[in-house]
Amino acid sequence: MRLGAGLGIKPQHFDDALAARETGLWYEVHPENYLAAGGPRRAWLRRLREAHPLSLHGVSLSLAGPDAPDAAHLSQLAALVFELAPALVSEHLAWSRLDGVYLPDLLPAVRTRQLLASVCANIGRVQDALGRAIAIEHPAHYLALPHEMDEAEFLNEMARVSGCRLLIDVNNVYVGARNLGYDAEAWLAAIDADAVAEIHLAGHSADPLLGDALLVDSHDCAVAEPVWALYRRLIARIGARPTLIERDGKVPGFAELQAERARAQAVLDGAEVCV
Repeated sequence: MRLGAGLGIKPQHFDDALAARETGLWYEVHPENYLAAGGPRRAWLRRLREAHPLSLHGVSLSLAGPDAPDAAHLSQLAALVFELAPALVSEHLAWSRLDGVYLPDLLPAVRTRQLLASVCANIGRVQDALGRAIAIEHPAHYLALPHEMDEAEFLNEMARVSGCRLLIDVNNVYVGARNLGYDAEAWLAAIDADAVAEIHLAGHSADPLLGDALLVDSHDCAVAEPVWALYRRLIARIGARPTLIERDGKVPGFAELQAERARAQAVLDGAEVCV
C-alpha cells in the first residue's frame, strides 16, 4: 500500500481509527508510549498495525547530544520495530540527555561541522540497531544561535553522510521563518528532494505574552493557511510524499481530523508520485 496522508493517533480515537478505510491512510505514534513488553497499550498497537501501516516517531534518542543513544532504550525501540515492522521510523534533530540526566524536551543544538559528525555517528548507531534507515526531523526555531552551517546544507549533508532520510515539518519551517526572519520558501527550495521521506503538518499559536512576535509550534489547532500554501508548493516541486497531520493539544473528534487529512490527501492526489 502506498502511503498517502496519515494522522497522529490518540487512544480516544482507537475504534474510529481501526474502522477507517481511506486509501493511503496511516497512523503515527510516539514509540516511547509503547515500550513495555506487554500490557494493553502494546496490544492496542498490535491491533491497529493489523489494519493500517504505522509510523514510529521518536522523541528521546537525543541524537544531537554529546553521548551515544542510551543502549537500553535503543534495545527496547529495536524490539518494537522488529515486532511491528512499521512503514516509517523517525526521530528529531535535537538533544534531551546530558550526563545521565534526561530532560523531557527537544532542545536545540548549534550546527557545526563537529555536531554534524557526531549526529551522523549517532544516526548510524540507531540505523544499525534497527536494521533500516530512519528519517530525521528538523526543529522549530525560537532563538538565533551562532550556527556555522546553513540548516538546509546541514540536513542535506547529514542525509548524504549517514544514509538517513529527511522528515520535513512545514509548520516548523514557517514558525522558524516568522520568528527569525528567514525565507521559508527559499529554505524548502534548498532541501534535497531525493532525501525527503516524509512531511509533517501541524498548527501553531502566538505566544501568550509576545503575541505574533513569537510563534509557537503548539500542535493544538488546525494547520494555518500559509503552511498549506508552503506545503502545496513543496509537493509541486518534490512530488507526493507521506504526509502526517499532527494534533497533540485540544484534540478534536476523529471526523475533524479526517477532514484535515483529506485536504492533505487531495494535494497528494494531484501531484506526481515519487518514491
